[in-house]
Amino acid sequence: MDHVAILRKSRVSKGDNLLGDILEGTKTIESRWYVNKVSPWDNIKRGDTVYFKESGCPVTAKAEVSRVLQYDKLDEPTVQAIINKYGRYIAPRTPLADLHLWGRQQTKKRYCILIVIKDVVRLKPFDIDKTGYGVSSAWLAVGDIAKVKVRV
Repeated sequence: MDHVAILRKSRVSKGDNLLGDILEGTKTIESRWYVNKVSPWDNIKRGDTVYFKESGCPVTAKAEVSRVLQYDKLDEPTVQAIINKYGRYIAPRTPLADLHLWGRQQTKKRYCILIVIKDVVRLKPFDIDKTGYGVSSAWLAVGDIAKVKVRV
C-alpha cells in the first residue's frame, strides 16, 4: 500500500528540517501523535511505501516502511520513554531537552505511531490531488500513488 505523509516545514522545533533529514538519512522514524485512532493507525505495515511532501509543496521523496510501532493510552512516562528511545530518529536536529518539552504537549494525545523507514529515494517532484481526503489531512492512505498523482 502507498501512503502520503504531509510534513510541516518546522514540526518539533523552530530549526528542524524534517524532509531534509529524511533525505539525508538522519531522520529514520516518522511519528504521528493523535487524540483519536486515525490513518495510518492499523493501516500501515512493513513493506508499504510512504511518499513525503511538505505542506503546500510537491511530493519529493519516498521510503519503504521497515517497522511500525503503535502506542495507546499515552501518559507522560510513556511519552518520555518514547522520546528517550526514539527521539534522535524522529527529530535529529532537535536537542533532547527540547524534545522532552515538546513531548509534554503530546501527553494530551492518546495514540502514537512510529513508522521506521529505510531506502529513501529522492523523486522528481509531483503534485497530488487530495480530493476526498479532507483539507487538513496530514496522512493519506492512498492504496496506489497513481490514483492521486497529478499528471503534468
